[in-house]
Amino acid sequence: MNIVIAGDGEVGLHLAEALVNSNHNITIVDPHEDLLKMIESHTDLMTITGDSTSIGVLQRANVRKADLVISVVHDEHINLMTAILAKKLGAQKVIARVNTMENLSAESWKIYQELGIDGLVSPEDIAAQEIITLLKQTAATEVFDFSDGKLQLFMIKLEKGAPVLNKSLNDIANEYKHLDFRAIAVHRNRQTFIPYGDDVFLENDLSYVITKPEAIENLLHLGGKIQHDIHNVMVVGGGRVGRITAKRLEKEMNIKLIEKNKERCIFLTDYLEDTLVVNGDARNLQLLEDEDVRNIDAFIAVTDNTETNILTCLQARTYGVKKTIALVENIDYIDISQNIGIDTIINKKLIAASYMVRYTMGAEVTSLKCLSGIEADAMELIARSGSAVTRKPIKKLNIPEGAIIGGIVRGDESFIAMGNFQIEENDKVVVFALPHAIHKIEKLFH
Repeated sequence: MNIVIAGDGEVGLHLAEALVNSNHNITIVDPHEDLLKMIESHTDLMTITGDSTSIGVLQRANVRKADLVISVVHDEHINLMTAILAKKLGAQKVIARVNTMENLSAESWKIYQELGIDGLVSPEDIAAQEIITLLKQTAATEVFDFSDGKLQLFMIKLEKGAPVLNKSLNDIANEYKHLDFRAIAVHRNRQTFIPYGDDVFLENDLSYVITKPEAIENLLHLGGKIQHDIHNVMVVGGGRVGRITAKRLEKEMNIKLIEKNKERCIFLTDYLEDTLVVNGDARNLQLLEDEDVRNIDAFIAVTDNTETNILTCLQARTYGVKKTIALVENIDYIDISQNIGIDTIINKKLIAASYMVRYTMGAEVTSLKCLSGIEADAMELIARSGSAVTRKPIKKLNIPEGAIIGGIVRGDESFIAMGNFQIEENDKVVVFALPHAIHKIEKLFH
């Protein structure tokens, strides 16, 4: 595909890097000349310095031949204008990043579709929803639903005492005959691998598992995890992620939101109905104690400062908070953050990439999740009539190294992938894949 990415910093760059190994022709439009020079020196990407709302700049980027134009600058008005202009100039599909909830309403979306926009994404909105999901599955570090929850991806950290520790997949299969979940990947010592029969689970492994909903309780037991009921939540940071999260949770949980900016606190007091808004700096331990942090069940740090989010989550842990979630914008910090005790990392770049990369992969891919802290994707693909994946049982398929089929959804039923299972036309198939295997996996489903 010919892809044009309009960015103004790290989000556009990360998206380009996520796509660069997928045989696409990628052009980056960005106003920062120094950044583009750095990109050119390290990659084969084509770069154009300029404003993406300039017709001349878009013409230089050859948008009339673009299969996909993605605009992810920080200003949503620039993104919307870029998308509209690109479509008028001949681009096949256009996607814009937006920031305000108003732009995601059904009424606004209808108008934008009439103007030619094919997709809108709000990483802040998706991040808030991920946080809410994690507060309902507190034992998991990462959760993602496929086919409306008929299959789920869980990432859990194996801690001391977990029944599966020092056991291989074969040992577990012999001991537990009917398991409705399957381990599809393990992240250990900054390396990710797909586990097979003789591979042994070790303490502190990050284990990625595909599970049926009815098997979650058993999965968490074997992983040594305990579900905690969440009633009292402290949110640090009243930006878009913090206020959306509080707004959606305030009717069912006790929410306390700490925000450093006084003017923003006044706005939040009007915006939120049942949330206690506190003006202060959450890095102040006395403030946390005054706000009764010891009786908090979940601590969510989503300020614009990654270091603040990591530090305050670690402070909350020392007070005994059961669940900590941090917004970490520097991808290099994700692995470190997970290893020092923060339960869950949210990253808006990965959220944006999960949404947008799917548009580059054809109609077979119905959903995709770029996983936190590892270079790998979990995706759901539709098995088309006559595709290679429907011709043989799973064990006889030529599945590339670095990929594994985790589960299948057929109508209202879900199945964990076993060697003798025969995938049929229109089945939705959940696959885990490392970057080098994604293109080969797509071929199986074409």
